[in-house]
Amino acid sequence: MSFADLHRPGDPFVLPNAWDVGSARALLASGFPAVGTTSLGVAASHGLPDATGAGRHAVVELARELVAAGLGRPVTCDLEDGFDTDPAAVADLVASLGVDGVNLEDATAGALVDPDVHARRIRAVKDRCPQVFVNARTDVFWLGAGNLDDAVARLVRYVDAGADGVFAPGALDAGTIQMIVERVGAPLNVLASPTVPRRRLAELGVARISTGSLLYRVALTQAVAAAVAARDGGPLPAALSYAEVQALVSGDSR
Repeated sequence: MSFADLHRPGDPFVLPNAWDVGSARALLASGFPAVGTTSLGVAASHGLPDATGAGRHAVVELARELVAAGLGRPVTCDLEDGFDTDPAAVADLVASLGVDGVNLEDATAGALVDPDVHARRIRAVKDRCPQVFVNARTDVFWLGAGNLDDAVARLVRYVDAGADGVFAPGALDAGTIQMIVERVGAPLNVLASPTVPRRRLAELGVARISTGSLLYRVALTQAVAAAVAARDGGPLPAALSYAEVQALVSGDSR
């Protein structure tokens, strides 16, 4: 099954977002059908801020490492805003990665860009890499920079430019999600939500649920908690064994 085929409105798959090859292998060993990257996790693990372009090298290197690792499952990469204002340069970057999908967002340095600027990047990528699933993200809700109509208008523009799916991160309620599905008419990706579970998202017609930076943030939280427990004499948490991690790294997770 191709990466595009996984996107079935009404039967959403969960896409876990990794920050290195080891975390990607661990997630795929749990049966997920594909893996993505998290720009926050990649940037933060290198001591860099997210959504500023500072993590470009780390993001690109990880994408190439995941492809080279031969994971046997589709890989999609979060490319922030494409790291360039030149559509041809963004298309060249995507073509160089060998991934199955990319996320491209319509905000730079914490501000929305002109939707036509983003649409030109999407069109350039699809013209150059028609096999790559382009997930066009709008940050209208994420940045609190508009309303539902604004978000829908942007997403429709991106679908018209060739986007295969759309992504609207933020704390969205069921009514907002349903309206996006109905008005945009393309596979919708949302973040995993503590208030709208997968079953309800399926009823609303969602096609993909991403964990985003959640897994990286949980990993940091639990790592610190384990260190504090070791220092203070508390119970140590359950963890993969040394041998299990070695098996993941070697690609033998049986």
